[in-house]
Amino acid sequence: MAAKNYNIETENLNLWYGDFQALIDVNVKILAGEITSLIGPSGCGKSTLLRCFNRVNERYGNVTTKGKIQVLGKNIYDADVSLPELRKTVGMVFQRPNPLPISVYENILFGLRIHSPLRSLTRAESDAIVEEALTSVFLWDALKDKLKVRATSLQLEQQQKLCIARLLPLKPQIILMDEPCSALDAKGTLAVEELMSYLAGTYTFLIVTHNMAQARRVSSECIFMFLGELIEHRNTQALFETPHNSKTADYVQMRYA
Repeated sequence: MAAKNYNIETENLNLWYGDFQALIDVNVKILAGEITSLIGPSGCGKSTLLRCFNRVNERYGNVTTKGKIQVLGKNIYDADVSLPELRKTVGMVFQRPNPLPISVYENILFGLRIHSPLRSLTRAESDAIVEEALTSVFLWDALKDKLKVRATSLQLEQQQKLCIARLLPLKPQIILMDEPCSALDAKGTLAVEELMSYLAGTYTFLIVTHNMAQARRVSSECIFMFLGELIEHRNTQALFETPHNSKTADYVQMRYA
């Protein structure tokens, strides 16, 4: 049997917001090229754990983190780690689509311009990057004649896909998604789920979701969290059908929210 390849690993990860401990001794390994879902009641630590992997939690202030986090084999708290480089490698998509209030075309190129300010792209290179990114998220046909349109005027589904497309020119290996479909209708949700399934393998996805049907549809592995602790991490089908822990069973059988 081939050895498993993990893109993210934590060891005894603990995190506090001030005096409140939000994560308690979390040990987890996230498989490369797969979609892993984080589920659990509100306030259980899902989004906090997600934000650990690109160190976004540090933006909130009064945050203390202890333990080890390895991303692609590198401890992300080593002194030589560059946060901009980490966030290029570990992209993030948020609950509500957040395209910049500029054109579709410039949204796609924005990350490159920020992260590589000294690199001058020719128009042909820029055009190719934009077409490749939009094609990857199934938006090229719909938007190829609307590249100058303000991105915030797009449908919500298109906006969220655009936010994913905006990451791709930076060549991330991991994409974090914090309830990426919570603002979308059923059609938009299905479209984003199909996109994740299409991109899995090329990218590693870690997705926070309150929608257990979504977790079952899109993820190969699933993590259940409760009160800051990782309770169970298994194959998604097995976790839902034969949970090992009574807390997991209560949650997936909707005995509490």
